Amino acid sequence: MEEKANAGVGTLTAGASPAFDGVAVGGLMCLMSMSSIQFGAALSSSAITTYGPAGASWLRLAFAAIILAVFVRPRIVSYTRAQWTSALVLGTTTALMTMSFFAAIERIPLGLAVAIDFLGPLSVATIGYGLGRRLIWPLLAGLGVLALAHNGDGWVGNIEGILFALGAGTGWAIYIVLTKKIGASFKGLEGLSMSLMVAALVATPFGFAGAVPALDGYGLIEMVGLAILVPLLPYTLELIALRRMPTAAFGILMSLEPAIAALAGFVILAQPMTLLQMAGTALVVAASAGATFSARQ
Repeated sequence: MEEKANAGVGTLTAGASPAFDGVAVGGLMCLMSMSSIQFGAALSSSAITTYGPAGASWLRLAFAAIILAVFVRPRIVSYTRAQWTSALVLGTTTALMTMSFFAAIERIPLGLAVAIDFLGPLSVATIGYGLGRRLIWPLLAGLGVLALAHNGDGWVGNIEGILFALGAGTGWAIYIVLTKKIGASFKGLEGLSMSLMVAALVATPFGFAGAVPALDGYGLIEMVGLAILVPLLPYTLELIALRRMPTAAFGILMSLEPAIAALAGFVILAQPMTLLQMAGTALVVAASAGATFSARQ
């Protein structure tokens, strides 16, 4: 972690500051969130096949919204217009982002989908802090995506999957900004609970018809478990992490997500990677971390 590098030691001291403790706990939450998202996405392969991307997305969002609402009990009638607006925008973004991402991983390998997904927030961060030499980071990530898209014998995936991944990346860029805002405007997890309710409602017209007829007892248990893995657990962890650590530190840690996605794809989905694709993953991770770090300077 950053504080370890500055201190030049590999262990924590008894005099560690509360700020460091907050960053350390936030960092652990980020790692848990990324693992939950990517292994949850890999484990969703059978659900996507059964219910379709929109159906699987709707079921997960609906169950996550119900579970969180039971525990949080949001005070729906007491929120201001500004709070409602932020919840509506974040919820709509979450629904579209989730459905786009599931549609992408149905068509292209998980590691490639996540790498393309990263281009959204990476490009926004680069443009937001000015162009110039920072353009190197999205260009570097683009080269990484190209390397990931070739398995040594030919190009993998298809244009539809790539477009869905780009759509998910755009949603992700908006999601990061809105999550920070909604975390500051609501108490506890009320904002997340409200946004998940909105997300489930937005996804209903797309996923209800394809999901409900195919849902049985086993599928119900499976989808509740997957809803906890994605989105309930990671979204909760990210919201708490963003309250404990700077956005820049959060962004640098989240840069590891393409590598975690590649690992999940290999372990769960038996999606091996060539040396070229491993190098492509490393380029995307380096570009994301570099863009976040340079934005602090």
